[in-house]
Amino acid sequence: MNITTALPTFVVTLREGFEAALVVGIVMACLKKAEQTQLYRWVYWGIFAGIFASIAIGFLLGGIVSGVETVGGIYAPVVKQLLEGVLGLIAIAMLTWMLLWMTTQAKSLKGEVEGAITSALSNDNAGKAVFLLVLIAVVREGFETVLFILAKFQQDWTLPAVGAGLGLTLAAIMGIALFSLGVRLNIRLFFQVMGIFLLLIVGGLVMGALKHFDAALALLNNLTISQLCLFNNGSCILGTQVWDGSSLLPDKEFPGIIFKALFGYRQTLYLGQIIAYITFLAAVGTAYFQSLGIKFLTRAQKSSS
Repeated sequence: MNITTALPTFVVTLREGFEAALVVGIVMACLKKAEQTQLYRWVYWGIFAGIFASIAIGFLLGGIVSGVETVGGIYAPVVKQLLEGVLGLIAIAMLTWMLLWMTTQAKSLKGEVEGAITSALSNDNAGKAVFLLVLIAVVREGFETVLFILAKFQQDWTLPAVGAGLGLTLAAIMGIALFSLGVRLNIRLFFQVMGIFLLLIVGGLVMGALKHFDAALALLNNLTISQLCLFNNGSCILGTQVWDGSSLLPDKEFPGIIFKALFGYRQTLYLGQIIAYITFLAAVGTAYFQSLGIKFLTRAQKSSS
């Protein structure tokens, strides 16, 4: 049993779950301050409904992907690869957006949630408003995690789901420790460290999505008389093979399997994957570190300083 498949979902769910826990904690603190603790039940219902909705979305999307194979037809494998590639792109876009959004909006998160709760308490249906606020916060983070699991693990969800459950549990414990027990946590440092891990994990999704599109074109190329592949060296559109670590660092054995689980490492890598991976890390990584207040000096700026 390969427990390393639980690592990336643990990391992603821990980060996303703690973000949702922050919103829930702020909501409950606001309700306590306003002496409206009777509305706590709406918070709990929002949490449970959000988790249930996220799981339901996961099964729905997973059923769509799996259903392609059962429909039959010679093009079913092609469509399946395309669907998995598209899911990967959507997961990449959403996780990247959330990574950059959280670093820029973290300071205003508390004020925004407090403002929403103040507005909700002024309405006659305050409980429903609180429920919707919590529901949206949980579903938003849950949907991103579900997309990640679907994009990275198409065959067996068991261990990834275990990793997600453990990450969610630890996130809940951290939220309780922070808001109920008064434990001091360096939230900024937590999100910075987890952000770096998330950046590398999403970079691995980039390489995985390219592999799905490459496989789809290769399958389609074999089914048609048109020549769709640009290369015939083991890849269709990814270019020259630049790494073969099957004997040096196989991705099914330690430590390669750890690198594969967390960072998307493959024992066989092609030039297109390497270029896309480096480009993604350079572009998104620069934006991420700049959002943290870390400035990068250009060569011209260094020489003039």
